[in-house]
Amino acid sequence: MATSSAASVDMEDIQTVDLMSELLRRMKCASKPDKRLVFIGPPGSGKGTQSPVIKDEFCLCHLSTGDMLRAAVAAKTPLGVKAKEAMDKGELVSDDLVVGIMDEAMNRPKCQKGFILDGFPRTVTQAEKLDEMLNRRGAQIDKVLNFAIDDSVLEERITGRWIHPSSGRSYHTKFAPPKVPGVDDLTGEPLIQRKDDNADVLRSRLDAFHKQTQPVIDYYAKKGNLVNIPAEKAPEEVTKVVKKVVST
Repeated sequence: MATSSAASVDMEDIQTVDLMSELLRRMKCASKPDKRLVFIGPPGSGKGTQSPVIKDEFCLCHLSTGDMLRAAVAAKTPLGVKAKEAMDKGELVSDDLVVGIMDEAMNRPKCQKGFILDGFPRTVTQAEKLDEMLNRRGAQIDKVLNFAIDDSVLEERITGRWIHPSSGRSYHTKFAPPKVPGVDDLTGEPLIQRKDDNADVLRSRLDAFHKQTQPVIDYYAKKGNLVNIPAEKAPEEVTKVVKKVVST
């Protein structure tokens, strides 16, 4: 009874407009089909731009491995405690633990209509363990969206990127240049380039991505649920393609 009372008090503290917004959102989401998606793509391919758009459009939850691990550790769930023990020892969190934490996360109300997995699975073993976990739930991955883009396009995208440190505003020497080169439009403060945004670091990251992820792409291609997304297109065009793929 105490728990029920606490929940009641919490609800009373929520603004009416927030309650109504959430109620309307849930009513809209009730008619949406369940979707379980995996987004795969190299750094700079646009996954991070498309995920929030698709999450909101289809009422899905966005599950990233790092966020889930941090949440499980903070909540001190049994699996979170085990994950913390591994991390404290400087060890990698095992695939079984990660999949278990993912299984827990899928019980959240916001994941009822499905999810977008970003950054997982990274190996075929992880993909197989994910399939096993979903099978136990009577579910499966519906679509795997591979944000396909040529490495040379990524190099141009990333090496031309400049950031205003205090606001996070980003510019690009070719696609979105500042009014004055090297200077933020609003404050006049200098722009910086992140240490990782250079050709050598990018090539190293891309080599690692291709070696690690190509077998995962092949795994899903054989299962018949892989769709290649032309990620070199403008973000709005990519959004149209992704929405069409997810809707079918």
